[in-house]
Parts: sequence; C-alpha cells; structure tokens
Amino acid sequence: MRDALAILAKDLRIEWRTREGISSVFVLGVLLVVVLTMAHDPSPETAPTLAPGVLWAAFVLTGMLGVQRGFLLERENDCLAGLLGAPVDPAAIYAGKLAANVVLLAVMQAVVVPLVGLFLHVDLAARLPALLLVCLLGNVGFASLATLFGALAARVRAREVMLPLLLLPLLVPLLIGAVQATRAVLVGGLAGASGGLGVLVAFDVIFGVAGWLLFAYVVRD
Repeated sequence: MRDALAILAKDLRIEWRTREGISSVFVLGVLLVVVLTMAHDPSPETAPTLAPGVLWAAFVLTGMLGVQRGFLLERENDCLAGLLGAPVDPAAIYAGKLAANVVLLAVMQAVVVPLVGLFLHVDLAARLPALLLVCLLGNVGFASLATLFGALAARVRAREVMLPLLLLPLLVPLLIGAVQATRAVLVGGLAGASGGLGVLVAFDVIFGVAGWLLFAYVVRD
C-alpha cells in the first residue's frame, strides 16, 4: 500500500506541476458536451433524457486521453523501466496508476457534470449523492481496464489507435450499466438503479482483479 500511495503521489504531483494533461482533458470534455448538446438541439422537455449518454460519452473519450498521456510520460527517459527496476511490486504500480486515473477522472467530472446539468436543464442537486456513487463506480471500472491497456498500448508504435481498439469493445457492459444507472438515478434515485449498479460493481471487481494479476506480464513482456 505504501508503494501504491507513492506512485499516486508522484503522478498527481507531475500533473499539478505541468497541468498539461488536466487542462487538455478539461478543454476536450467541455467541447464534447457543447458539441453533443448542440448536435441534438433538444427541447427543454426532451433534453434531460440525453444527459446520461452525453455524460458518459464525454467521460470515456476524455478518460482515454488522460490515461494514455500518463503512460507516455513514463516512457520518456525510460521512467517505466526505472519503476520496474525498483524494489516495487508491479501490482503496486498498477494500483497507484489506477488511483491516479480515478482522481483525474473525478476532477474532470467536477467540471463536466454541472455543465451537462446546465445545458440540458437537469436538476442535479437533489440527485447528487446517488449520481456521485454512479460516477465513482464507473470511474473505478474504466480506470481498471484503461490502466491495464494503457500500459500495453504505450509499448507499440500505433498507440493512439491501439488503445481505443482494445478498450472500447470491453467497455460496452460498463457503458450500458452506467447509462442505465445514471438515467434511473436522475428519474427516481437509487431505488431504480439496482440493475445498473450491479453491472458496475461486477465490472469493477472482475477487471480490477484481472488488472492486478496481469499488469506485471503486460509491462514486462
């Protein structure tokens, strides 16, 4: 746990000093929300039904950018080789990277979620605790899978194309569960979101454990 926290602190410190990754994620997230909202041109009555799809489309596309950049920074000056050569369990590196990605996704969502509520006329204040739970579970599942495949894609030449090709097909169950849970939360709270939340929890457990076990083979082979 101490090694994972050290990796988490290192990644967050790099982001805080450069602010390149978080600023680009912010700009992309805002642009996606604006474009997706304007493309549908919804009426005030139908706009709230678009909120779950717009939210998670923006989260996934911006999240891939953030995860990929994190591993590209490690490849500069062979930083990843230095981490692997240190007396640190690769599983701890995975846990630290996963936690850093979850934090960065949460920071981005703190900006995107209010914008979606503003543009699509959704009252988020009453449903905010339940919506935060859905976002947290979605973030953990997305980061579990994206951290594993981000380390794999960073080792190949066509890394910009490889990560979406590997990641998006496996994210389909997460996206379905997240959109269903978000829609149910916005309509009636957590009471009607049990099915979507169950999918998110199962996805988090399966791919979190898989990433923990497979990360050492991905970064060393």
